Amino acid sequence: AAWVLIALGWIFVPVYISAGVVTMPEYLRKRFGGQRIRIYMSVLSLILYIFTKISTDIFSGALFIKISLGWDLYLSTVLLLVVTAVFTITGGLSAVIYTDALQTVIMVVGAFVLMFIGFDRVGWYEGLLEKYKGAVPALTVPNTSCHLPRSDAFHMFRDPVTGDLPWPGLIFGLTILATWCWCTDQVIVQRSLSAKNLSHAKGGSVLGGYLKVLPMFFIVMPGMISRALFPDEVACVDPAACKRICGVEVGCSNIAYPKLVVELMPVGLRGLMIAVMMAALMSSLTSIFNSSSTLFTMDIWQRVRRQASEHELMVVGRVFIVVLVAVSILWIPIIQTSNSGQLFDYIQSITSYLAPPITALFIMAVFWKRVNEPGAFWGLMVGLVIGFIRMILEFMYTAPSCGKEDTRPFLLKDVHYLYFALILLAITALVIGIVSLCTPAIHNQHLVRLTWWTRHSQELRVDLGDLWAEPAVPDPTKTPSEVECPSPAALPCWKRIGLWFCGLSGDVRPQLSLEESQALEKKLTSITEEPVWRNVCNINAIILLTINVFLWGFFA
Repeated sequence: AAWVLIALGWIFVPVYISAGVVTMPEYLRKRFGGQRIRIYMSVLSLILYIFTKISTDIFSGALFIKISLGWDLYLSTVLLLVVTAVFTITGGLSAVIYTDALQTVIMVVGAFVLMFIGFDRVGWYEGLLEKYKGAVPALTVPNTSCHLPRSDAFHMFRDPVTGDLPWPGLIFGLTILATWCWCTDQVIVQRSLSAKNLSHAKGGSVLGGYLKVLPMFFIVMPGMISRALFPDEVACVDPAACKRICGVEVGCSNIAYPKLVVELMPVGLRGLMIAVMMAALMSSLTSIFNSSSTLFTMDIWQRVRRQASEHELMVVGRVFIVVLVAVSILWIPIIQTSNSGQLFDYIQSITSYLAPPITALFIMAVFWKRVNEPGAFWGLMVGLVIGFIRMILEFMYTAPSCGKEDTRPFLLKDVHYLYFALILLAITALVIGIVSLCTPAIHNQHLVRLTWWTRHSQELRVDLGDLWAEPAVPDPTKTPSEVECPSPAALPCWKRIGLWFCGLSGDVRPQLSLEESQALEKKLTSITEEPVWRNVCNINAIILLTINVFLWGFFA
């Protein structure tokens, strides 16, 4: 992720800022014109959030609560979602960002404490190397080897054919998914676009890169420590035993981290770790809820209500969060039966089926001016059809448990999902390129500050036609006083309470003149940097990548 985060701050964000966009579908609308790509992106992003983000966050959080506290799965999840939705609705993006910053500190401290206790219990790194090799459950399936720890468990570069994460897929396939997540996904990019200037956005990317170094030691290795200490539970392979331990027949590796918390942490620190996990859950969900509401209001609701006021958009965004909460709760039973016992594999595989076409489009849109709207649309459609076919097959044919014959089709059994991501990216890029070359190009006047090569241009951009951008036609039957919002004092009590809950004051914002609007737009789309802070960001980026290369080489 460190490399892709640097690409976000140094390549993608400068283009997004100079383009003056708020959402990723909005960038595609300005880049290609028309509405079908923008709507496609908005709907697909919301689907991806439900399948890969909201559902997995809820499932993992509920699983942790169930194991550590013994609460009812659905009651605890509903309470968490309600609390999360309340301060997301009332606070908006600013509350989400401030809460994320505070919860990051709590998560890092708590994870460090658990890592220290875990390593102390197994005899530090050398002890983990020794004990992990012998972490075999008491109940095994006869004539199989699936109960044995993988011989390449401490190596990141694994066999390209037999490896559970083959090294070509890890380097190239996972980079495709990471590019979608960090460089084109509204949840992540929205934070960068909310920065005061480009240097702040780059600094955020560097800090995120430093933090992404920690999961290897805070999450992955504690998970391996959990298997070494509790092999009968975490490493179970007997279907009946696994069903009894965690409710899933194919394995219980999902309980590794909460099991470590419950068994190793003393009472006071256990409460800290519960707070850490709840903070992580709510932090992720608030980010998704806020970004989803932005996508819905800016890219879908405005198509239905072209004359919607800012006041209406804010209320609709808050209501949509409530709808998302309801959908999330209904999705819990589905994710419980669809995770196949490996939550990480579920997240990455679903992303591999739906995200590569988006990655291909954004990379080509930023770096190749010849890409046009027909090429982008048909590339996305072909990629979507192929990805959906693989995803449907994945739900139809579940992975067999230990000792059972794998009767899945060749596409599922022998083509790793990371290799499939590479194939899907190549097919999408090919379709985009061929169709774009066979259809008229977009004139350069429409591409000013929309690509990497034109981001510094000072020419006047002529935006491609957009019906949503047309000014609202005032209602001739209403007088100006009727059009204006009434003062808060004139509103009923119940409406004032509702506006306060949604974070709306009810005050009418002053209208900016044309000159003031142009000056504000120029400031918001500026990518100039102060030399001192630009150099500070560049030096830290080099240090981050150097550390990253060393760690890759050490654990390769």
